[in-house]
Amino acid sequence: MSVYGPMLDALRGVRWPARRAVGAAPAGTHRSTQKGTAGEFTEYRLYRQGDDPRALDWKLLARSDRAFVRLSDDRALLSTWIVVDASASMAFPATTRDGVGSKFAQAKAVAVGLAAVAHASADPVGVLVVHGTGVTRVPPRTRRGTVQELARVLDGVACGGAAPLAPQLASLPTNARIVLLTDCLGDADACLKVAAAHGVAGALIECVHVVAEEELSPPPGTHLARDPERTGVEHVLAANGRDAYVTAFAGFRKEMSQRWRSAGAGYTEVVTTVEPSRAVRAVVMGIAAPSTPLNAGR
Repeated sequence: MSVYGPMLDALRGVRWPARRAVGAAPAGTHRSTQKGTAGEFTEYRLYRQGDDPRALDWKLLARSDRAFVRLSDDRALLSTWIVVDASASMAFPATTRDGVGSKFAQAKAVAVGLAAVAHASADPVGVLVVHGTGVTRVPPRTRRGTVQELARVLDGVACGGAAPLAPQLASLPTNARIVLLTDCLGDADACLKVAAAHGVAGALIECVHVVAEEELSPPPGTHLARDPERTGVEHVLAANGRDAYVTAFAGFRKEMSQRWRSAGAGYTEVVTTVEPSRAVRAVVMGIAAPSTPLNAGR
């Protein structure tokens, strides 16, 4: 956890309220779709047989001779699933042996930060990592040490393969917040379909699009680009084609942001050079950090 310590210190006190009211669940911190008689007052309703008499507004009854109960928004817990793409493309760029500086390293840090913020609100939080040798799943929990456990699980995974993400997203419950950290270079179309369906069913979906600085601005010169997930697929990026690539990649990112938002999901672009704590705040707050290569929206 020493690797994530400075980030977690920077995130103390950060809270992650749900973007909209959540369904019925154990009592927690998020506004619920259910109406109760505790919490912050929202409206009156005529008394019905079976209502708790303690909810009656006796002063209003005395003034109007009509019985009303005071209603308020209940508060509920929100289970959070953090889904991390650990396909081969997420290992780019492999700047060091342990992958520091890669898209996967950034995704891990942001995942740990988001888990800590959710856990601080007493929300159950778990992870699902999709990698070349299968799927690693830790169900949401609130117990002490959860964030440390999730960090150990993430650090124990190596990138590889090209396993689809959509089937794993589809397996998750719809009464939860689901955060997908990915470079959107896999089965993005299928993921968007699942996200749209889950959103209609009540899930809160967030896409964190992780982009390498080297993808945004390739270094000068001629380079051979290999697809790590499809053997034998190679392209030469010559100096005279650099501008066309940059334009095409910008168009791809714009398309992703539009399509995820159209599916009813939150969308945040996170570049590998951005401080993870700032990236976490951007996801939580739904805004882009100023003067950084972050692009966030709802």
